[in-house]
Amino acid sequence: MSRADDHRVLRGTAYRQAGYFTAAQAREAGFTYQAQKYHVDRGNWLRVDRGLFRLPEWPATVDDAYVRWTLWSAGRAVVSHATALVVHDLGDIDPARIHLTVPPGFRARDEAVALHLGDLPDDDVVQRPGYRVTTVLRSILDAAADIALQEPIDEAVSEAIERDLVTPRALRVRADAFGEGAALRVERAVAAAGR
Repeated sequence: MSRADDHRVLRGTAYRQAGYFTAAQAREAGFTYQAQKYHVDRGNWLRVDRGLFRLPEWPATVDDAYVRWTLWSAGRAVVSHATALVVHDLGDIDPARIHLTVPPGFRARDEAVALHLGDLPDDDVVQRPGYRVTTVLRSILDAAADIALQEPIDEAVSEAIERDLVTPRALRVRADAFGEGAALRVERAVAAAGR
C-alpha cells in the first residue's frame, strides 16, 4: 500500500469514530510508532490520551466524549445509567462523570468515568456512530437502581412514556430484577406519569 492509501484507511477509521483513532488502529493502517510521533509533532494529529489521537479538523459534537471513552475501553464499554438518559434526552440530569457498563474483569480506571460491571444482553444495547448505549428501557432501569432520588426517574419515565419510547408495562415487568429500590422508584414514576 502507498502512503496515500495508509492515510485513506486511517481517515476511514477516524470518520467512523468521530475523528478519533487509536495507536493500534494507526499501526494497522501502516503508521509505525515513529510515524505517529511525527504526525503529532507536525500537528497532523492531536494526542488526546496515551495511545489515542484525533484529526485536528474534526468538528466537535456532543457525542465526542462517548466515542473517546469507548475507544479508551477498547470497545468494551457501553454508555449507560444517567449518562444514557442524557444521550436519549430524557429528564434533566447532568452526571458529574460519564457512566459506562463494562464486562466483569475490566481493569482500566479513570476518574472521569463511573464504571458499572456487568454483561449486557444485545437487546439492551443500541449502536450509535462510534459508540454503544443502553436502550431507553435499560437506561431508566439502571438509573433507577443507581440514583436514590425520585425526581430524575419521574422525569425520565414521564418523557419516555410520552414519546412512546417505552411502555409502563415493560418498565414494571423488568424493574424487580434491578432491586427493591429501583422497582419502587419505577412504580412511583409510572404512577406519577398517570399510567
